[in-house]
Amino acid sequence: MTHFVLIHGAFHGGWCWSEIAAGLTREGHTAVAPDLPGAGDDRTPAEDVTLESATARIIEALKASREPSVLVAHSMGGIIMTQVAAQVPELVSRLVYVTAFRPVDGESLLALTQLPEGADDGVQANITVAGDPPVATFDMTKSHEIFGNGVPADVAEAAAARLTPQPLSLFATPVSIAGAVLPPAEYVVCTEDRAIPPALQKLMAARTPAVRIHKLASGHSPFYSNQEELLDILLGQG
Repeated sequence: MTHFVLIHGAFHGGWCWSEIAAGLTREGHTAVAPDLPGAGDDRTPAEDVTLESATARIIEALKASREPSVLVAHSMGGIIMTQVAAQVPELVSRLVYVTAFRPVDGESLLALTQLPEGADDGVQANITVAGDPPVATFDMTKSHEIFGNGVPADVAEAAAARLTPQPLSLFATPVSIAGAVLPPAEYVVCTEDRAIPPALQKLMAARTPAVRIHKLASGHSPFYSNQEELLDILLGQG
């Protein structure tokens, strides 16, 4: 039996992993998908949403298992996962980046989107930022196009209704992982993604070579559109 900790991306909550978590459970494993601070049903105020607090949330979930866990991250969750893996590698057996940001030391999510390969990032083009500390709000009229391409309309609409504003601290804070020896990493490139350009995904997967690079003919939400294929990858069968 393997324990999986599933990390959601920006504007989402642990709810987006519900079907994948259920599939892992059916296969005899355990899975949790915690809300990051200020996301989903969590009511942490924006000023307390930091890379440090998000990292602590995931480390808490890892410590609930007696054995090292598989960490799986989607989109922005890759930033948190990378920092977690650098801090507590002994609690992690394997990393799976699912169309997720994969930074090197000193790099932030925003820095990655500013690379030439990130030029077509559909998220940065459809947010408004306000407040102090700054919080980003995604244009819900673009949700199906950017987050839900390839997803049944009713599922995409239900997901869009659950999106929440995202404190920008998790976009802007660089990871600090100098000298860390990270657990083995795999990368799932979603070739139809309109949120994180496939070119940027491929760069992140290859520049610090992943143990294995998978490809899904999927948009940004394979946990809805390509569930069986994604489950096979997580279970080591894909």
